[in-house]
Parts: sequence; C-alpha cells; structure tokens
Amino acid sequence: MTATLLAGIAGLALLDALNPATIAGVALLLLAPMAHPVRAAAGFVAGAYLTVLGLGAAVYTGADAAADAVGDGLVWLRRIAFTVAAIGLAVAGLRRLRARTRPAVTVPGWVNPLSAALLGLLMTGADLPNAFPYFIAIERIVNADLGTTGSLTIIAGYALVYCLPCLLLLIAGAASGDKVRRRLATLYQRLGGEKRQARSVPIAAGYLLAAAGVFTIAVLA
Repeated sequence: MTATLLAGIAGLALLDALNPATIAGVALLLLAPMAHPVRAAAGFVAGAYLTVLGLGAAVYTGADAAADAVGDGLVWLRRIAFTVAAIGLAVAGLRRLRARTRPAVTVPGWVNPLSAALLGLLMTGADLPNAFPYFIAIERIVNADLGTTGSLTIIAGYALVYCLPCLLLLIAGAASGDKVRRRLATLYQRLGGEKRQARSVPIAAGYLLAAAGVFTIAVLA
C-alpha cells in the first residue's frame, strides 16, 4: 500500500463524491415537512454509505475471482460502466430535443428515518453504474494485490469520502437547521422545482457529443 495509490484512490473518491443524486437527496430530506428531517437525512446517508461499501466489496471479490479465471474481468466491467454512462448521456440529450415540463422533486409521505435509509440505498445503487471513478478505483485496488483486509479497508474509506459532501450538509443542517433550510429552499427552486425546459439543440448536441466520447472510451478501455 503506497501513498501514490492512496492519493489516487482518494482523488477518484472526491470526484465521485460530487454526485448530485445523493446530495440532492439529503437536501430534499432536510427541507421536507416531517417530524425528524435530520434523522431522515442521516438514514439516507447511512444507506448511501452501506451501498457504496457493500457493492464495492462485492465487485472487488467478484473481480478478483474473474481476474484469476479470465485475466481481464475488470476490463469488461469498466466497459459496461462507461457504456451505461454513455447511454444515460444520450438519453438526456435526446430529451432536450423537445420542450418538456420537468416535474418538481418531492419527498413521499411514507419517508421516515428507516425508509430514508432504504431510499438512500436504492438511489445510490441506481446511480453507481454511471460512477466510473468507482470502478477505476476498484480496478486499481485489485491490481495492487493488497489482500482482502487491506482492500476492503480502502473501499470503506472510499465510501466515506463518497459520502463526505452529504455528511457536511447533514452536520450543517443539524447545527443550524433554519438557516441552512432557507438557503436550500432557494437552491431547490432552481434545481428541484417544477421547470419548463425549452427545446435546445446546442445542449442536446453537447450531451450527445459527450455520450459519443464516453462510448469511445468504453470501446477502447
């Protein structure tokens, strides 16, 4: 285990931490009109952490076995991750070719601290196939041949860094809830409120160009 490896993994985790889905999930729960919004947000973060840790452990174990049996198991895993990301970008681009009304993002009435943890698990799990820094990090961990204990320790650290923005937002919400909620409400109106999106060929072209670039990486990976 070298400082260079740890620095590289930390950098990938920080890049992956800028995840709008999980950050928006915490922000939305802190804004939700419920009895214990901070507890619900904490449950969401816990669910996200356990998802990144659990899936990372499963991928590491499976990739290690695949690497022994095939020799390039993670190469295909990385290609799949990049391909899924390219498809997501392409779909987003095609949506911008027509005018549409983006519905407001709301918290269902059944959400509580326990169900919020399940929500964090599901939302994070659904988003991870697009998180190619995650799979690159696991590939580096496998190639470093650190042993199971060392590898899982680094994956646990990766999961913690991944959740760092959510944790900071959670701490801020718990420490000064009203002030943080006022600022989040303004941000929510911009990003999560109902919004009419006009047709935009340049934006669609940008998404499709990015999709083509990511798909090229998938092919050449």
